Amino acid sequence: MDRLTVPALAGALGRADETARRTLAGLAPGESLPRGPWDTATASALAGSLLAEADARPELAEALRLWLTLMTPAGPSVSAANSIAGGASIDGTAIQAGEIHGGVHVHTGERRPAPPVPRQLIPGPAHFTNRLSDLGALESLRSAHPGASALTVVVTGAAGVGKTALVSRWLHGLTADYPDGQLYADLRGHSKDGPVGPGAVLGQFLRAFGLDQVPAAAAEQAALWRTVTTGLRIAVHLDNALSAAQIRPLLPSAATALTVVTSRNQLPGLGVDGAAFHHLGILDPASAVELLTRRLGDERVARERETAHQLARLCAGLPLALCVAGARMAARPRQSLTAMTRAMSREGGRLAALDAGGEQAVERALDGSYEVLSDETARGYRQLGLPPVAEFPAAVAAAACALSVERADRLLDELIEVNLVEELGPDRYRFHDLVRLHAAQLAAARDTPEACESVLRRVADWYVASATAAEALLSPSRRRLRRDYARTPVAVRRFADPSAALAWLDTERLHLMDLLRTAVDRGWHATAWQIVDGMQPLFLRTRPYDLWVEAHRLGLAAAERAGHPEAVSRMLTTGGSGLYNSGSHDEAIGWFTQALEGARRDGNRRTQAQALHGLGQSHRLAGRLGTATTLFTEALGLREEIGYVRGAALSRLCLGDIALASGESGKAVALLTRARADLRAVPDPYDAARALAFLGRAHAAPATRDFATAERLLGLALSEFADTGSVHWQGRVLEMLGETAQERGDTQRARDWYEQSLARYAPVSPTDAARLEERLRAPDPL
Repeated sequence: MDRLTVPALAGALGRADETARRTLAGLAPGESLPRGPWDTATASALAGSLLAEADARPELAEALRLWLTLMTPAGPSVSAANSIAGGASIDGTAIQAGEIHGGVHVHTGERRPAPPVPRQLIPGPAHFTNRLSDLGALESLRSAHPGASALTVVVTGAAGVGKTALVSRWLHGLTADYPDGQLYADLRGHSKDGPVGPGAVLGQFLRAFGLDQVPAAAAEQAALWRTVTTGLRIAVHLDNALSAAQIRPLLPSAATALTVVTSRNQLPGLGVDGAAFHHLGILDPASAVELLTRRLGDERVARERETAHQLARLCAGLPLALCVAGARMAARPRQSLTAMTRAMSREGGRLAALDAGGEQAVERALDGSYEVLSDETARGYRQLGLPPVAEFPAAVAAAACALSVERADRLLDELIEVNLVEELGPDRYRFHDLVRLHAAQLAAARDTPEACESVLRRVADWYVASATAAEALLSPSRRRLRRDYARTPVAVRRFADPSAALAWLDTERLHLMDLLRTAVDRGWHATAWQIVDGMQPLFLRTRPYDLWVEAHRLGLAAAERAGHPEAVSRMLTTGGSGLYNSGSHDEAIGWFTQALEGARRDGNRRTQAQALHGLGQSHRLAGRLGTATTLFTEALGLREEIGYVRGAALSRLCLGDIALASGESGKAVALLTRARADLRAVPDPYDAARALAFLGRAHAAPATRDFATAERLLGLALSEFADTGSVHWQGRVLEMLGETAQERGDTQRARDWYEQSLARYAPVSPTDAARLEERLRAPDPL
């Protein structure tokens, strides 16, 4: 109810019963309200008087909006009436201040909609050949497992031997046996950019199960992963592993889980943990020829069968080399197999290839495919091997190759045709790690260092521009800092709505971090801090504390080297928020203190206020309420002086929170009511809902004990947090409702609220969930 009118308010006043009148008096303390009930004339006169006063007092206008919203008939989740009767059935969160009559069924176990079951396995190959004995061996390992603990199977073999294809084929056939999900991660164990750390993969897996906030510490992430997977029937494919140490934190805890690791290395360390092993050898000659036949056709192979066997031997029985050679031949239907075999024979010796574990055989096949590419396609192939991006859309290919998206699409089609690029799905492509390495080595050998650097800069600039576009949609009121592009990016990603922008940031988080590290390594200081700046909505909304802190350490150093005071200030304040949110309160104080000193030196009052506010939050979370109050008060004064309405409202909100914690409920109500009104006007619905939640608790404080108003306001806050998608704050408001019920002596209702709060906390805040679990397990939890 955003617009206040005399008729609407008068109608509600005329309908108000004693409870509603007391609620209005609580929301608008100090107003002279006549005794009720109010007839039509009295209600109209009172409405006109209140609205005239509200024109000059925003806090009164907000109070009237709240009261009018509560008086408006609502659905079954939040009831403004005082009784429920008849054969009603209520599902979800229900708030009832009066009597309940009749056959009412209340279901209080509401949970947010479950995320979709993760099905992340990559597609199986189109020309999968034979391997029946290997599939049977893997199934035997699974069948023989006693089931007392989770099963880990390690599939080892040479590069290009088909480990990933085999495991993908096997696991796709087991979907029904793992109904809780199938997860996939490329650990990039042999990537030129280095392996992926366990923390990045754990974050990906936890988010797949709906956990929006992931702890910063690696040990906490692994512990949370074990907790989440308890009892689940899931299959996990960990591809391209480098070492046992990389694998151990990623193992699920459930005895019903299956983990399959693929690696070129033997990984004997996993044997100590009870893993089973299967070594995948090369294809036998008949199977190798069969794979070529599926690619080239029976007739063509039949004409030169002996040559086909020779070609299979030159490919060392490696499926990757066979697929590359087959794709090369398929693109030239009039070329004989003999010509291909002669070309490959000149490109290297087969025995040397076998001595190198198969990689030279693959390289020879790749060299042959590369040599027949057109100049433009060959240049594009080399350029696509340079960026530290494992998977990419056509727009990234366009940026790397300085092409239009349409031309990049055609380039990718040509590379797919010759099996140099894999198509994973709609507008999603990747290189096999050996192919990517081959392309990068060719670029280093045939292109100038300046040309290679330009490719990386174009891709980094594309990601900065796309992240900035996402940030603008997700944080429209945030002040924009400059962007320094080597060349204006083209085909920058655009988003239909904020949810699409956040989804893109989430999907690309690891690529953004890899590009950040690349920028730091190459001394692109402006690019580095600008990547971090564009990722802010991701940090604030999904709370990946490990990435939040790492990114800001890198971004701060880069901003300092770039000599950009505003960027240094931004990195200190947004990075300080990451530190205090991850529990590093004292380090956060150091960052905010540095920001404050710099802002005072530069005369930047807005940044001074932001640093003071951050210091206040750090001390508040550390339990130092007096110090926090002083800092928030100073921040509020500065923000009012410069006319920063939203900032002043946030400082009032924090002061209201402290007043409530200090037992000053009257002061809290005044601060929170004003904060709520200003935040709604900005608009900032998320923080406005926070103010409303604290306002609800203020009405339950000992000095007031207006439980009916408290529960109504908390119910409205719960609804608003559902609208903004904040699961953590839904849990917190449900906990506040439990505390309110406990204070009015309704222990069973309090337990119900706490159980609902636990359901919200469980996926997003392990610390809060553990606290509530401990409370509910206690002999006298309330």
